[in-house]
Amino acid sequence: MRLDELVRYLDDYLRVREVADDRNALNGLQVENAGEVRRIAAAVDACQATIEAAAAQGADLLLVHHGLFWSGLEPLTGRTYRRVSALLRHGVALYSAHLPLDRHPEVGNNALLARKLGMDVRGWFGDHLGAPLGAWGELDLPRDALRERIEGALGVSAKVLPGGPERCRRIGIITGAAGGFVRQARDAGLDTFITGEAHHWTYFDAEEYGVNVVLAGHYATETLGVQALAAHLAERFRLPWAFLDHPTGL
Repeated sequence: MRLDELVRYLDDYLRVREVADDRNALNGLQVENAGEVRRIAAAVDACQATIEAAAAQGADLLLVHHGLFWSGLEPLTGRTYRRVSALLRHGVALYSAHLPLDRHPEVGNNALLARKLGMDVRGWFGDHLGAPLGAWGELDLPRDALRERIEGALGVSAKVLPGGPERCRRIGIITGAAGGFVRQARDAGLDTFITGEAHHWTYFDAEEYGVNVVLAGHYATETLGVQALAAHLAERFRLPWAFLDHPTGL
């Protein structure tokens, strides 16, 4: 399949030009190849390990959640050179989708985690750059049972900050590093908030705003979207794909 056709589809499907994001996210095609895609690899992060793994699998396109340019403008030296040169040398194009993938209603990290927990998305909350970022829904579970369900869904050990009621009923999700959204979860009428990681003071936010916070790992909570997106492309365009698991433990 032609790379430009696939990129046009992804840009439209993910609405990458409409979803506001950090200026260094640079959502969309970050590195192109000679113009053809025959095999897709998906990973959470564009790092040397996943780039080399994509090349080893013969992938022509690497889909990631976290792209190359979070540090802003950098010279093409050192590790930046090594990453880019490996992509070019092996003919691997790189496509990144950050908040467009977090927020997507079908293949987004937030919506997918909600479904894995057996929870329908009832609405959205948490203003970020003028748009809601998180998904919320309803369950009726004790805190420990919810933690166990999250751990089973993601294969992690989750940490609970028990600031809210012992029974969780209105639950919000923002994957990744969203510990700063506890107050917005409270303002949305949620009693429990699931994210990946948080700052030290998130404990006091949970305690004083009366919200349970579950920390399930930045990496683990963001493995869902890239896999779902790659599977979607595989089904639509008959392209083989593989997930490159390179966990950080964070």
